[in-house]
Amino acid sequence: MEIKKEKKNKYAFACSFIASFISILMGYDTGVMSGAMLFIQEDLKASDTQIQVLAGILNACALIGSLTAGRISDLIGRRYTIVVGAVIFFVGSVLMGLGLNFAMLLSGRCVAGVGVGYALMIAPVYSAEISSTSSRGLLSSLPEICISLGILSGYLANFVFGKLPLVYGWRAMLGVAAIPSIALAASVIMMPESPRWLVMQGRVKDARDILLRVSNSEEEAERRLGEIKAAVGIDKACAGDVVEVESKHHGEGVWREILRPTPAVRRVLIATAGIHVFQHATGIEAVVLYSPRIFKKAGLVTKDQLFLATIAVGVFKMAFILLAVMLVDRVGRRKLLLGSLTGMMASLVGLGTVLTVLERAEERVVWAEVLCVVFVLSFVSSFSSGLGPVTWVYASEIFPLRLRAQGASLGVAINRLMNSAMSMSFISLYNAITIGGAFFLFAGIGVFAWAFYYTCCPETKGRALEEEMAEVFSRPGDKKP
Repeated sequence: MEIKKEKKNKYAFACSFIASFISILMGYDTGVMSGAMLFIQEDLKASDTQIQVLAGILNACALIGSLTAGRISDLIGRRYTIVVGAVIFFVGSVLMGLGLNFAMLLSGRCVAGVGVGYALMIAPVYSAEISSTSSRGLLSSLPEICISLGILSGYLANFVFGKLPLVYGWRAMLGVAAIPSIALAASVIMMPESPRWLVMQGRVKDARDILLRVSNSEEEAERRLGEIKAAVGIDKACAGDVVEVESKHHGEGVWREILRPTPAVRRVLIATAGIHVFQHATGIEAVVLYSPRIFKKAGLVTKDQLFLATIAVGVFKMAFILLAVMLVDRVGRRKLLLGSLTGMMASLVGLGTVLTVLERAEERVVWAEVLCVVFVLSFVSSFSSGLGPVTWVYASEIFPLRLRAQGASLGVAINRLMNSAMSMSFISLYNAITIGGAFFLFAGIGVFAWAFYYTCCPETKGRALEEEMAEVFSRPGDKKP
C-alpha cells in the first residue's frame, strides 16, 4: 500500500521563518564579533581580559532576557515578544556601532544580549506551537538555521568591512545589525499569534482561524484545536468563539510548579538542563568565536586568510544544519544527537593532537596545519548536523503547554550561562593547559554528554505536542504534569 507523504504548510513555514529571523541577528553578532575583536583590541588597546569579557558579556546579559521573556510572552503573546526583542537588539546595535569608547561598546553589547535572550527563547517556542506534528522538527530547527546564516553573514561582514579604515571598520561591522532589527519588528506585526497562546486566553475562534491557515486540512486543524483545548482544560465539545477559562494564563504560578515539579516534569527539567549545558560544554564557542586564533596556530597569518577560513567554517555550519533539518523529522532527535556527538568527539581528539604538535614544533609542520583546518571543519559539521539544531527543537517541545514558555526560558538561561562561561574563559583555559589540552578536555566532556543523551533524552519524533509528549517522560504511578 502506498503511503501518501504529507505536504508541508507553506504559510506555517513562512511564519516560522519570520519569527526565526531574530535569530539571524543573534548569529550575526556572534560571527561578526569573532573578527571585530581583532580590530577592537588594536583600536581601543584592550587587554586579553577585556576582550574575553566583551566576548562573553552578551550571553551573560542574555540571562536577563531569557528569564523575563517567558513571562512576557505569556502576558502579551509570542508575536509581540519577538517585537520587543527586535527593538532591544536595535538599541544595542546602535550603541555598539557608535562605540565611542570601550565602556559604551560594552554597554551596547549588554543591551544586545538582552535581545539575544528574547530571540533564543521565543523563536523556537513560536515555531513549535504553530507547526503540526509532522513538520515540528523542521520548523523548530529554523532558529538554528537562522543563527548559522547570521554567523556566516558576520564572517562575510568581517571580510568586507575589515578593508575600511580601522576606526570605521569594526563599528560598521557591529552597527549594521540595527537595520534588519527594524525590518523584523515591522514584519512580525503581520504574523498570526500562536494558536496555543490564544486558547490559553479563551480566544477559541481566533485560534481556530489561525489553525485553519497553518494546517494542511480542516480535519487536522480541528484535531489540533481539540488537543490544545484539552491541555488548557476546556471541554473539547465546547464550541463558543470566546470561552471563559478558570484563569487566563499569563504565567502566574509557573515558577512554583517548576521549582516543585512532579516526577515527569522533573525528568523534563533534567533533560532540558543537560541538553543545554552539553551543547556548549563540548567546545562550540571555542571553535566559532575564537576560530581566528585557532587558524593563527595553523599558520594562517594575514587577516584575509583568517577571515576566509572563518567564512569556510560558516559555510560548513550552514550546509550541515540544512542536512539536519531534512533528517530531524525522519531519523529522529535522539539518533541525530548521538551521531553528532560521536563525530564531535573524534574531531576534538584530532584537533587537540594536531594543535599540540604545532605548539611543540620548532619549525613549520604543513600536514598538521592542514589537518587543523580539516578537524575544525569536521567539528563544526558534526555539531551542526545534530547537537546544534536538535537542542532547540527538543527543548522547545518537551514541556507541558502551561509550563512551555517559562520552561523554555529557563533552558535558554542555562544555555546562555554556559555560552558566557565558555566564551569568557577559553583564552584563560588554553593559557593554563595549552590549546591542545583544552580540546582534549572538551572531548572528555563529550563522553559524559553522550551517556546523558543516551539515558535521559527519550525520542520525541512524531509525538503530539500536548497529550503524547507527557507520556514520553512519565513512568507508571506518576501524576500527570
